[in-house]
Amino acid sequence: MRYGNLAEFRATGDKALAKGPVALIFAEDTVEVDTTIRHHLNSGFRQVLLFAHPEIPLPADLEERVHRIDHDVHADDAVPDAVNAINEAAPPGTWLYYCFNAEYLFFPFCESRTVRDLLTFQTEERRDSMLTYVIDLYAGDLDRYPNAVSLEDAHLDRSGYYALGRKDPEKNWQAKDRQLDFFGGLRWRFEEYVTWTKRKIDRVSLFRSRPGLKLSWDFTFNDEEYNTYSCPWHHNLTAAVCSFRTAKALKTNPGSRFSIPDFRWRNSTEFQWHSQQLMDLGLMEPGQWF
Repeated sequence: MRYGNLAEFRATGDKALAKGPVALIFAEDTVEVDTTIRHHLNSGFRQVLLFAHPEIPLPADLEERVHRIDHDVHADDAVPDAVNAINEAAPPGTWLYYCFNAEYLFFPFCESRTVRDLLTFQTEERRDSMLTYVIDLYAGDLDRYPNAVSLEDAHLDRSGYYALGRKDPEKNWQAKDRQLDFFGGLRWRFEEYVTWTKRKIDRVSLFRSRPGLKLSWDFTFNDEEYNTYSCPWHHNLTAAVCSFRTAKALKTNPGSRFSIPDFRWRNSTEFQWHSQQLMDLGLMEPGQWF
C-alpha cells in the first residue's frame, strides 16, 4: 500500500496500526533499504511503515508487504514529527519502533525469539519503553566499499564505549534518575567530524504509544520514565541497533570523506550478525529474560 503523504496515511491507513509491534523505517537514501525492511519483517514486526522519497526503488515483493509513505526524511524534525504523528494515530499501548535504512535491530536471543516475544516480556516487566544502543558498523575494506557499507565485510568496535550521568538543567544540573548518556564507536573516534549534539549512541527505539507522548530531536521523550535504562527494582532488557549510518555519513560528507582512509583500528572485530556477540561485548543486556 502506498500513501502520498503522512496525512493520507493517517486518514486511510489506520488498520496498519491496529495491532503492534509496528516498525517505522526512514530511508535517507537507497542504501540497503530492502535488507533493512526484510530484517525487521523477519524479526516479527506485524507491520512495517516505510518513510521515503518517492523515487527510492523497492522490490515488488516488498511493495506488497509494507505501507509506503512518501516523506521528506531530510526536512527539519522530519523523523520526530512523523514518529509523534504515528504515536497519536496508534491505539494507546501499541509498541512502536523506529530506525533508518542500513540499521538492524538485535535483541537478546533474537535468533530463536521474535520481537513480539521480547515486547511481551517487557510489558510483563511493567516497562513502556526499551533503551537501545546504536552500534556503529563499517566495512573493513573502504577501497572495495567506498560508502563504508557491506553486510559481508561488516566490522564494529569491541571496546571504547562509556557512559556519563545525564544532568537535569532544571534541577541545578543534578543527575537524572536511571538515565545515562552513552558514547563510543565512530562518533567517539572521529568526533571532530560530528557535532556535539549528535555524539550520543543511546536511542529509545522501542516504546508504547500514549496520548501526549512526544519524541524530541535527540531521541528522548517528554516522559522521563521512558528515557530510563531500567526500572527501580532490577535491571531490564536492552537491545542494539547495529547501524551503518554514521560510517556512511563520514564517507559521504565532503569534510570527512578524504580524511578517513580506514575505519579499522586495534579494537575492531568482524561483526558476526549474532546477538551472543553483542551480549558478550556488553553492548546489550538480557536482564531477567533467559
